[in-house]
Amino acid sequence: MENFKKYLPWTIRIIISFLFLISAVAKLYPSPYFAISTFEVKQLYPMGFSEDFAVFFSRILIGIELALGILLLQNNFLRRIVVPATMLMLVVFTVHLTIDTIQTGGNSGNCGCFGSLLPMTPIEAIIKNVVAIILLVIYLYVTPKSAKEGSNFWVLSTITFASILALFMLAPIQPKVAEVATEEIETPLESTETIETQPTEPVDITPAETQVTKEVPTEVAKPVVDEPAQVKSGYAQYFSNIDQGKKIFALFVPGCEHCRDVAKELTEMKKKNKDFPQIQIVFMNEEPEKIPDFFSFAGATYPYKIIEVIPFWKLLGSGKDTPGIIYFWNGNKIKEWDGINEKKFVGSELKSILKKNYSEIKK
Repeated sequence: MENFKKYLPWTIRIIISFLFLISAVAKLYPSPYFAISTFEVKQLYPMGFSEDFAVFFSRILIGIELALGILLLQNNFLRRIVVPATMLMLVVFTVHLTIDTIQTGGNSGNCGCFGSLLPMTPIEAIIKNVVAIILLVIYLYVTPKSAKEGSNFWVLSTITFASILALFMLAPIQPKVAEVATEEIETPLESTETIETQPTEPVDITPAETQVTKEVPTEVAKPVVDEPAQVKSGYAQYFSNIDQGKKIFALFVPGCEHCRDVAKELTEMKKKNKDFPQIQIVFMNEEPEKIPDFFSFAGATYPYKIIEVIPFWKLLGSGKDTPGIIYFWNGNKIKEWDGINEKKFVGSELKSILKKNYSEIKK
């Protein structure tokens, strides 16, 4: 029993330390700037944080998580500052997740606790936090107040500031730039075929008597065009012809496997349908060097533009994920797909809707 009480406090400290360290590191996956920007857009913006404040808050928050994970393994001000601060952070997270659960149901989506490395629903995160709080309470209960503890405040401040500084160095705040970074235009092949003409013999024309009759003008029925009126979609800054006719507008990440699969499926559909809409792509500026390989996998090259991470997520829309596909008709958003869950792209749905007249789609 004595050995159990002896090793229990250290066991609890190691467990909680691991949770905080993995939480901080996971928020930097797969790359620091991409992960933190995604965290800001998906977690902080919906909470009401402004763009200017979110870039600082996100890095400071993750830096504090990293610092607490390290500080739990040292002995200075452990009971007086480190453990209470850890519990306070867990309580704040739990309150936020509880409110989110009440508002959204909490049984879907990623709370962002472990970034995209270990997706977790708000309810799962609440359970994890409550267990962690209970463990810290047990730690305070089983650790005698008389236990020897260091009082070097410089250890706490140095580790904390170093952790926060490390986040700003790993993911520097990027200056705001124009959203559209690069562009590739698809140039259709023009026909160069010439038609040869043969000379003809002159023909004598003998005038004949003609009888002039009064023609009665007849009304020619105009064909009924069953398509939506042209509107401005708001996407013309990316492709100037997006509002003309039928278009497939795709939002992809170059290294995303699901995006590549959708691009390949669209290519196969385009090969089988000569009237398939033009495909235009906006890539996130994350691993842009993979774009040639992306098109190689897809089996075709399409017009594309690259925009920065945060503008990309804002363009995709709040609560949405990649791959994103939008079917436009004369600028009208007819159908939209996103992510890999219930709203994911389904090729058969697009095939079906492409066959329909606009009046059928509206029903």
